[in-house]
Amino acid sequence: MMHRFSLVFSKLFRSWVPDAFVFALSLTILCVIVVWAVTEASFLEIITAWYTGFWDLLEFGMQMVLILVTGYAIALSGPFQKLINRLAQHVHTPIRVYGTVMLVGAILSFVSWSWVVVTAIFARQLAERVNGVDYPYLVACVYLTFHGWVGGFSSTIPLLLNTPDNFLIQQGILQETIPTSSTLLTPLNAAFVVFILLAPPILMVLFRPRRNPVTLDSLLLNKGGENKEEKSVEEEALKTRNTPPLPSDRFNHSVWLLFPVVGMGFVFLFHHFYQNGFSLDLSIMIFSFLIVGMALHQTPMRYVLAMKKASSNVSGIIFQYPFYAGIMGIMLYTGLGDKVGEGLAELATIATYPAYSFFAGAIVNFAIPSAGGEFAVLAPGIVVAIKELSTGMPDTKQTEMIARGAMAIAYGESLTNLLQPFFLLTITPVMFHGVNIQIRDVLGFLFIPFLIYLVIELLMVSYLPMQL
Repeated sequence: MMHRFSLVFSKLFRSWVPDAFVFALSLTILCVIVVWAVTEASFLEIITAWYTGFWDLLEFGMQMVLILVTGYAIALSGPFQKLINRLAQHVHTPIRVYGTVMLVGAILSFVSWSWVVVTAIFARQLAERVNGVDYPYLVACVYLTFHGWVGGFSSTIPLLLNTPDNFLIQQGILQETIPTSSTLLTPLNAAFVVFILLAPPILMVLFRPRRNPVTLDSLLLNKGGENKEEKSVEEEALKTRNTPPLPSDRFNHSVWLLFPVVGMGFVFLFHHFYQNGFSLDLSIMIFSFLIVGMALHQTPMRYVLAMKKASSNVSGIIFQYPFYAGIMGIMLYTGLGDKVGEGLAELATIATYPAYSFFAGAIVNFAIPSAGGEFAVLAPGIVVAIKELSTGMPDTKQTEMIARGAMAIAYGESLTNLLQPFFLLTITPVMFHGVNIQIRDVLGFLFIPFLIYLVIELLMVSYLPMQL
C-alpha cells in the first residue's frame, strides 16, 4: 500500500517536473515578479541586483565543485574500492541494498555533505551486483541520505555562526560568535542525528517498489554491458606507460614525487587541528580531501586520471550555480530578505518563532539552494526579530533562542532540498553515467519522505530543548 503512494507521486513528478536548469530559470522570473510586487525597487534596480549577485558566490561555487571532485577522486582509489567491495559482499537482496545505502549514506553525510558522492558510488556498485534493485528508487535513497549533512560536521550555518568576524558581527547584529556547542552539540541536534540514522532506512524499505522494478540493466545506454567493465584508475594509468619507459614516465608514475607534497599537506592539517581543535570549513575539507586522495592514489598519473573522471560531469553545477546566486542577489540587494525578517518580527511570538524560521528556511531554499547564501539573506532580519522577542532575558537565553532559530533555518533549508532538483546534480555524475534516467524520474519517490520529515522536524525545532 505504502509503495503504491510512492509510485503515484513518482509518475506525477515525472510528468510535471522540468530539467533543473528550467527550474532555475522559472525561479528567477518568479523572484523578479515577487520583488516587483512587494518592494519599491525599479525594474532596472532588480536587474542590476540580479547581475551583481551572479558573481557573489563564485568562490563558494568553485568550492562546491572542488569538494565534489576531490571526494569522488578518493572514492576512485584502489584502497577505497576494496573497502566498497568488502561491504558489498554482505548485501545480497534489494531490501538490504536500500537499507544499507541509507545507513552508510547517513553516516557519511554527517562527516561532509560532499560524501554523498561516495554513497552514490557504493550504491551504483550494489545495483550492478544485486538483481531486482529498482534503480530510480535507489537514486532517491542515495539523495535522501544527503539531508543528514545539516546536523553534521560540515553544517554551514552553525560553522558560520562560530566563525570570527562573520557578517552578523560585522553588521553589529551579534556581538560575538555562537559556538557549535550551542548549535550542533545540543539535545535538539542529537535527536535529529538519531532520527536520520534510524528512521530513513526503515521508511525507504517500507516504501520500496515490490513489482516490476526498473533495474540498472534495463536503463543502460550501452546494452553490451561495457558500463560494468569500466577500467580502474590503476589500469588506465598502466596504459599510459611507454615501452620501454621514457624519463617522463618515471616522473608520472613516481611515488617519491607525490609523497613529499602529501607529507607537507598532512603536516599542515596536523598543525591546523592542533591549533584550532576540530574546526571545519569548506576550505579545510577540500584541502583534506585533496591530500588524502593523493595519498591513496600514490602516483601523480593515477591522481590526474581520477580527477579527470571525477570532473567529467559537473557542468550542471558550474553553469547553473550563478543563476541561483543571481536570485540571491535579487533578494539581498532589493530588500526582499529584510522584508521576510520584518514579517517574522510582526507575526512570530516566543512560542512560534522556531516554526517561522523553519518555514522561512524551507521556502527561500527553493530560490537559493545554498545554506550560506540563504542565511546571508534571512539571518539579519530573523536574528533581529529574535533579539526583540527576547528583550529583557538573560544573554544566555537570548543566545539559545538565536541558536534555535538558526538551526530551524538550517533544517528547513535542507528539507526542501528533497524537492529542489539542483543538489541532485551532485550525484548525477555517478548515478546517471551511461544510464537513461532523468532527475524527474527520482523526485517523486522523495515526496512522501519529505512530508514525514516536515512534521517530525517541525515538532523537533519547536519543542526539544537546546540545553539539558
